[in-house]
Amino acid sequence: MQIIGILAFVVALLFSVMVHEFGHYLTARHYGMKVSEFFLGFGKRLWSTKRGETEFGIKAIPAGGYCRIEGMAPGDQMPEGEENHAFYKASSGKKLVVLGAGSFLHFVLGYLLLFTLFAGVGTNQVLPVIGEVVSNSAAQSVGIQAGDEVISINGTKVTNWSKDVEAIRNSEGKELTLGLVRDGQEITLTATPRLTDVDGTQRYVLGIVNTVGVKRFGIVAAASNSFTLTKSFMSESVKSLVKLPSKIPALWGQTVRGEQRDANGLVGVVGVARVSGQAVGNSESTGSERLALFLLIIASLNIFVGIFNLLPILPLDGGHMAVAIADEIRAFFARLRSKPRPAGIDVNVLTPITMTVFALLAVLTAILLIADIFNPVSLNL
Repeated sequence: MQIIGILAFVVALLFSVMVHEFGHYLTARHYGMKVSEFFLGFGKRLWSTKRGETEFGIKAIPAGGYCRIEGMAPGDQMPEGEENHAFYKASSGKKLVVLGAGSFLHFVLGYLLLFTLFAGVGTNQVLPVIGEVVSNSAAQSVGIQAGDEVISINGTKVTNWSKDVEAIRNSEGKELTLGLVRDGQEITLTATPRLTDVDGTQRYVLGIVNTVGVKRFGIVAAASNSFTLTKSFMSESVKSLVKLPSKIPALWGQTVRGEQRDANGLVGVVGVARVSGQAVGNSESTGSERLALFLLIIASLNIFVGIFNLLPILPLDGGHMAVAIADEIRAFFARLRSKPRPAGIDVNVLTPITMTVFALLAVLTAILLIADIFNPVSLNL
């Protein structure tokens, strides 16, 4: 099963890359830019077909993909008569849309995966169904039974037990009216929570132990939960990128000296693939639990990659976006001085910076690859 998880991750990763590049392709074509190639993979061409002016195909090395938009810099040669279809001829606003479309579709894909999780697969939740009644508890004294389902507390409908249970916690020992379903019939009971020591904490409880099960959400709730979790993943991705430089020394020790890998530390593609394999191959989890964890991994990965690509450094999309924004800033100050718009920044001039960043990313990728192979992160499943 673990190999199935790894293969599923590879397929999901390649699909994510294709979605990213498709975002660039659609928006570039929408604005009349010339897109000459759309390939999945790099290296030797294995197969291709031409549709209109664009060649679509697959290359030998499945390590990503690309969408070639002609005329990315003023010095690039364009076919005669097609100069106006060059990327650099477009307005800065159109450039930003095309450059940001890849990351935007990563966010959309992440959101849709989370929606599928909440609405289709379901997640493990504490349910309002009572699995056990504690002896000599308030619940037992009023006749609450295992199998009863709590549908309301003091007239308020129970929709999310992890939140609704706070009505019991915050009761301060006052009597509560509970709406229950027992054997298909609705009944009402009153019970007074008792202050009890729970793992060293004083808490008002009724003395019931709820069951845990898979819960699917309605469309509205699933959409809301997916949006909230997407925002959370975005926030965590930004925090991870901010902390990235400070984690490199620890990664070096984990790679060279074999120190224990930090589950919250840096992990490369191979490491994520291995974790996906562990998640899917965990025989102690149900099929829905394995699928749920896999969807969470792929969704979070898409959102992280979307954020990463927006970093304002070349050769990332965010670097090209920063150049387009810089062009507009220069044009704004030129207008203030009643001067003509200056020529656009030639990204080819910035090649030394681009190559330096590329080299640093390549070194980090190599270190992560070695660490993920010889000292992998484990979920301990």
